[in-house]
Amino acid sequence: METFVFFATSLFTMINPVGAIPLFISLTDSFSAKQCRSVAIKAALASFVSLALFALAGKIVFDFFGISIDGLRLVGGILFFLMGYEMLRGRTIPKRLENEDEKTFGDDIAITPLAIPMIAGPGAITMVILFFQEAENTGLKLLALSSILSVCLITGLILIAGRKILSLLGPSGSRVMMRIMGLIVMLIAVEFFFKGATPYVREMLRINQG
Repeated sequence: METFVFFATSLFTMINPVGAIPLFISLTDSFSAKQCRSVAIKAALASFVSLALFALAGKIVFDFFGISIDGLRLVGGILFFLMGYEMLRGRTIPKRLENEDEKTFGDDIAITPLAIPMIAGPGAITMVILFFQEAENTGLKLLALSSILSVCLITGLILIAGRKILSLLGPSGSRVMMRIMGLIVMLIAVEFFFKGATPYVREMLRINQG
């Protein structure tokens, strides 16, 4: 139980579900309460599948393709910055295609950008890979998977609760809150970008000095 609590609390802190609320609210602004719940649940399940796959085979895939977590941080930072900028202007992205129904659009945004890279982001991916590397037996690996599932489901519930809280503010309050949240998403993006860029800059400086 102590190991499970350690895994779950560490991952919950890294994912920071509250930080995903602004993006979730912006993307589901025109959705009904039922559709919002569906998107939140699908995002939670997609996050679990993604993190479980990374836990099981992430290190092998990253090593094979020569991909680094820092590269993922850079891409996530750029993506979040663009989304935050649109939210700051009162727009919601990505936009639904002309012939795309709400269910298909909801399924798309549940996977990207909500599940990946907002919930199952670089930090969470790194953490679950480390969990599995340090797990010495099958029991600990199962505990790690259980903790991932628990945190992802809790994240889905937090997203649903956040949407309900915003609905109490009314149309004007929602518009103001969306712009504030857009600024928050942009700040998250800057943190992602510079955390990803720092190792590359250090490596370039080291090469130049050498």
